[in-house]
Amino acid sequence: MKQRWLPVGVLAGALFAVNVVARLAVRLFAGKDDGKQIWIGLIALIAVSLVTLGAAVWWSPRRPMARVAGDIAVASLVGCLLSVLLGPLVSKGEAFGGGFGYVIQQLFYYLTICGLGGLLGALGVIIAGKDYKSEGWRRYAEFVQTKPKRVIRR
Repeated sequence: MKQRWLPVGVLAGALFAVNVVARLAVRLFAGKDDGKQIWIGLIALIAVSLVTLGAAVWWSPRRPMARVAGDIAVASLVGCLLSVLLGPLVSKGEAFGGGFGYVIQQLFYYLTICGLGGLLGALGVIIAGKDYKSEGWRRYAEFVQTKPKRVIRR
């Protein structure tokens, strides 16, 4: 069980850590400057997308695609919930300070960014022909071609 869910938990923790670092950077360096806050937020979104992209690239050759998609979805959801509900506490804000609609909007944006990163990573591995299924087909083709020919005696 630990081998199954530990990588998912690590990915969720990494996504939450990116959010915490971004919130601390805004609190320490941006202050009230909206331009700096937007840049730090954009960099954080790119980092979140790159983390999920990296996880998809790392997991796709080793696991079936359905499992990769499920693991990334679960990790993204857990990381997103942690970031939206606990993240504001790091930056001395309120979890529902902007209202319920604002929280739903944050959830949607975060999950969309994670999904795009995971999708691009998995598609890159599939296009390169290094995914789980393609490697299985390649091994099967090599096995079939290396069979010794049957000798027919008359």
